[in-house]
Amino acid sequence: MKRQPQFKVNLSDIDAFIFDMDGVVTDTAVIHAAAWKRLFDEFLKEAAERGGTEFKPFDINSDYPLYVDGKPRYDGVKSFLESREIILPYGSPEDDISQETVCGLGNKKNRYFHEYIQTHKVEAYESTVLFIKTLKSLGIGTAIISASRNAEEVLDSAGVKLLFDIKVDGIDSENLKLKGKPQPDIFLEAARQLGVKPGRAVVVEDALAGVEAGRRGKFRLVIGVDRTGQGENLKKYGADIVVQDISQLSVYN
Repeated sequence: MKRQPQFKVNLSDIDAFIFDMDGVVTDTAVIHAAAWKRLFDEFLKEAAERGGTEFKPFDINSDYPLYVDGKPRYDGVKSFLESREIILPYGSPEDDISQETVCGLGNKKNRYFHEYIQTHKVEAYESTVLFIKTLKSLGIGTAIISASRNAEEVLDSAGVKLLFDIKVDGIDSENLKLKGKPQPDIFLEAARQLGVKPGRAVVVEDALAGVEAGRRGKFRLVIGVDRTGQGENLKKYGADIVVQDISQLSVYN
């Protein structure tokens, strides 16, 4: 098996690392992708039957990273539907899952995601956990961010919440009126709460929108985690380093 390249990160000018949750810390990106596919395939099939058009399913390999991954839930719904030239009323976050609105579809996706995590334990990536413990032993600040409103539940299930000094999630984003990725707001808020400047913090992301957000926020370093074979796109969107697993990273002073 081909040995993966190793990357050493100099901590002399770094005060903190900010980690995305799904796909970087917790093995939940695949669950999100499956929930999105179930949602959109159901919706698209019904729409095709009503309109007498061809059913073109949601593609996890192309549609998910381009339009959905890393974005707030309703932004993801709107972005993907627009890619198919489908316009729905936005609705409101209180919409029932039976309503054909952006929010109604987003709430249905959330239902599908919950159905899984209520019956399965969420796993954390061991290499990421070990890396974070190393950072903390060296006095480096750690934060976790997520566009998801389910972050607390996921972190509890995975048993990793105490690894982080700060958490900024989808609920915080709504309360603070933070713009979703690819805008850098959620990373900048995490840096603010940590008390560090973006230029002295590292962003670790697996989503294209998240990598772009890190670049836009002018962070010291943006590390892309490529678990799905999109390494070149991660570089294109702004990753300074791309790894397939956090075990490829080491740190030094």
